[in-house]
Amino acid sequence: QVPLVESGGDWVQTGGSLSLSCVASGLTFMDYVMKWYRQRTGKEHELVAAVPANGITNYAGSVKGRFTSDRDNPKNTLYLQMNDLTPEDTAVYYCAADPCRDVIGRCPHETWGQGTQVTVSS
Repeated sequence: QVPLVESGGDWVQTGGSLSLSCVASGLTFMDYVMKWYRQRTGKEHELVAAVPANGITNYAGSVKGRFTSDRDNPKNTLYLQMNDLTPEDTAVYYCAADPCRDVIGRCPHETWGQGTQVTVSS
């Protein structure tokens, strides 16, 4: 059973919006900081947002003010609303569950989903 499944990736023009979802199963959702990462072609994985069960979400500087991530704990679902998209946002977006509850760094015990492709054309 795949514990994290992302959806919502698509093609969009510059300035457009997309909403991603991640449904978790097989884990106690509230025990994890839920994260969005992305990987652009030829680049390292980049933390986009880290959403604690209770607390303040940490956003990457490159998306702050444009992206919003929320979680619905009863539904075991994480969301990423992306606005004002640019070609620099083109990437595979991954959902991750962090049992270390670290909103800054990367925990070696994270569980990742398969990813969903977001493509922004100019």
